[in-house]
Amino acid sequence: MTDEQQVTHGVDVEKLGKFAEYAAEHPDEVQLGLGARSTYEGTCAHSLAQMDSYTLGDETIVRETREYTIPYGGWKEVLDAGGWVGATDRMEPIEVALSALASCINVGITINAVANGVAIERLQTRVRTDTDPGVLFSLKDLEEADSVFENLTAEIEIEGEDIDEDEIDEWARRAPVYTLVSFAQDVELTVNTPTEVRADD
Repeated sequence: MTDEQQVTHGVDVEKLGKFAEYAAEHPDEVQLGLGARSTYEGTCAHSLAQMDSYTLGDETIVRETREYTIPYGGWKEVLDAGGWVGATDRMEPIEVALSALASCINVGITINAVANGVAIERLQTRVRTDTDPGVLFSLKDLEEADSVFENLTAEIEIEGEDIDEDEIDEWARRAPVYTLVSFAQDVELTVNTPTEVRADD
């Protein structure tokens, strides 16, 4: 078998198999520590987010080419209505989260398809939700936060050989972002404020 024949959807199938075997035998060495930060830019809802360094096992990886920045904001029409001066369109965090979910579902499906020899010719995942901003604007109590999102749907359009819908459903649910948004997560929220300067300093 040539090197070209081993590559499927941009992945060396043999190397993927060896990686999976290594991960099964050394699970601690393939754990990921991921993070991001977002800095307020002085206009309500405007922040500039940046990816942090990450850890792979016990190694920290810092690389300038991974310092992606994302300008977050909102929808021009909504901001105009809310009183923002000179409102412009920016990527909105909820929509970015939905795009991350859709993209990660694609990841879950394609990685497992390659590993199982399933040929995919076309794949598109569309995620939608209805959102009530009442909690955000303190029009509703925080205890009602579980009602902010309704009708969250993920629709997968897929074409290829030997497509099994139950298998695709399982692979989609293996996507990490799917787990992040569909299961309760314990978020340890810490608020840090500058130490007050003592009066005698």
